[in-house]
Amino acid sequence: MPRREIFSENELTKSGSRGGKPTLKTIADMTGLAVTTVSRALGNAPQISEATRKRVHEVANEIGYLPDRAAQRLKTGRTNVISVLLDPHEEILGFGTSVIHGLARALQSTPYHLIVTPNFLEANSVDAVSYIIRNGMADGLILSRTEPFDPRVRLLLENGFPFVTHGRTEFTTPHAYVDFDNFAFAYEAVRRLITKGRRKVTIIPPPKQLTFCQHMLHGFMTAVREAGVAFEVPDTVDLDCPADQIRDHIRRRTAGVDAPDGLVCPGEVSALATITGMSDCGLILGVEYDIVAKQTSHLLTQIQPKVETIYEDLTAAGEAMGDILLRRIAGEDAADLHLLQVPQLGFPTP
Repeated sequence: MPRREIFSENELTKSGSRGGKPTLKTIADMTGLAVTTVSRALGNAPQISEATRKRVHEVANEIGYLPDRAAQRLKTGRTNVISVLLDPHEEILGFGTSVIHGLARALQSTPYHLIVTPNFLEANSVDAVSYIIRNGMADGLILSRTEPFDPRVRLLLENGFPFVTHGRTEFTTPHAYVDFDNFAFAYEAVRRLITKGRRKVTIIPPPKQLTFCQHMLHGFMTAVREAGVAFEVPDTVDLDCPADQIRDHIRRRTAGVDAPDGLVCPGEVSALATITGMSDCGLILGVEYDIVAKQTSHLLTQIQPKVETIYEDLTAAGEAMGDILLRRIAGEDAADLHLLQVPQLGFPTP
């Protein structure tokens, strides 16, 4: 037992922690406090002195005490669990890791535990949400990659289940969300390419069914129409296509007539695939063409420093979603729980 470094074997036997799961009584025996006082101290009750709360938490951590979730659920009606339903995709490097890191920050001083459910393409995400709601598996849910009339969001709204989305929808009923301003990203990206003297711009668009595709294309089209510059939007590839498919598309298009020389890439993988396709055609980045890409890690600028980048902070998004979901669970109005992240120029210095 880890506690043997601090307590003798007799003390451990007396406390009841030897060979069994530590309980509130274990902590009470070791601290000389009443079980009710220990319980309230672990719950950070303000009536218990800060010194006592600190002492109880230290002992609980040292002996590996974990609350009985089943008992807590019977008593409070809550699971103290937040579930994250992630749609893994290769385009955004470290998406899941960054978001979970941020969520962990938001939850670290709370009684909530985080359960991550990867939702692969062959799975039905509506069924996954329904299962969580029906079986009371969590107190709140976080979703990513939303659609304008996302069936998962509709189900959650109909059941009054607390949730936050990474991305927006077009439902008239308000719901909590954190999103990145993809309109501003695309608008700024095109503006930069025009400033560099590029005569024709294009974009690797997000999948059409996702809400942020509309936002991004709106920003792209607003910028090209204001400037009167030539443009094209491909309909044979999108952000979810494998990197080799994006590379081959760029290669074919560049070898064709009136090819674009300014490219907007909403992710690092699409940017690297684009650079490879251009290089295969003998073109030099920063000389014969330019790219502005969305960046979420250090990788792109380390490999290709000539690529201009606009940064999306996914860790901050995860932390914001955690904070907002806790407020939603506490009963705050969803209409007041929104955050639209502003694009950052370049990658911040660590």
